Amino acid sequence: MIFNTLPLNVLIVNVIGAFILGAFIVVSQQWNLDGRYSLFAAIGFCGSLTTMSSFALDSTNLLENNQYGTLAANIVANIGLSIGALIGGKSLMSAIISN
Repeated sequence: MIFNTLPLNVLIVNVIGAFILGAFIVVSQQWNLDGRYSLFAAIGFCGSLTTMSSFALDSTNLLENNQYGTLAANIVANIGLSIGALIGGKSLMSAIISN
């Protein structure tokens, strides 16, 4: 089964980081924060929280072990869910701020 070998810890951290970044983007735009704060949040905090190097290592390990289905699921899940989480974070924060 794919989900037994999918590196969920990396996936969860990447999705959470993307959600936080999406929420912060809306806050920084709404409050007209200096661009340096956006860089700090995006590159500093979220960049440190998320794990691109671990994602790459896990994906390479799956490739080397001929686990192509799990590799495909890992790539699609990390990228797709992270993009979805970023959009979700932006949407949620926009809804909170507009009320």
